[in-house]
Amino acid sequence: MPRLGVNIDHIATVRQARGVMYPDPVTAAGIVELAGAGGIVCHLREDRRHIQDRDLRILRETIQTRLNLEMAATEDMISIAIATKPNIATLVPEKREELTTEGGLNVIKSLSSLKKAIQRLHKAGIPVSLFIDPQKDQIKASEDVGADAIEIHTGRYCDAKTPSGEDEELKIILDAVAEASRRDLRIAAGHGLNYVNVRRIAEIKEIEELNIGHSIIARAVLVGLDRAVREMIALIR
Repeated sequence: MPRLGVNIDHIATVRQARGVMYPDPVTAAGIVELAGAGGIVCHLREDRRHIQDRDLRILRETIQTRLNLEMAATEDMISIAIATKPNIATLVPEKREELTTEGGLNVIKSLSSLKKAIQRLHKAGIPVSLFIDPQKDQIKASEDVGADAIEIHTGRYCDAKTPSGEDEELKIILDAVAEASRRDLRIAAGHGLNYVNVRRIAEIKEIEELNIGHSIIARAVLVGLDRAVREMIALIR
């Protein structure tokens, strides 16, 4: 069974909408861990639209499971990661105007810069995952730049409008998982996974971790965070 990493960014989104001190993503992280999640995910964005530096600093001090820091491969973020020492850093593409991360990294296009970023993070003792689309050439490039793991972008699978379309996207993910496994890359998956579509991805035995945020936080508004996390874990199992 893959472990569940819960992305708490949108707890901070609600807080930042009013510029107040609540709800606190640090408190949320504690509830998520008590509910049985295997890790906490947060994305410190360049524009600080949700998670703040203070959040990351306190999360590092209080999390009992795993801290997965999503970040752009910029000089500023690399320095912050080295100072924070997350359990893993996941490098993601980032555009200021996007609502959420819209696709995977183009590793092929950024081989040199990503290789340097990964080397710096490795030197600090931080494993690195790359958030990529389920494409074999991107997986090969991820191995070439020295990544320890990949996180497969599941957005197209989650956005499929028909059962046959979902089947088609699942086949692409399965092929990508096989390729990554053959290259000894650890495998996670995430983006758009929810209480309806998660089971088929959770059944892929090579996937070690599912990183899910928006659907869990949205459900938590209605049923509470503890229950929302427990219900997702039950579906994954």
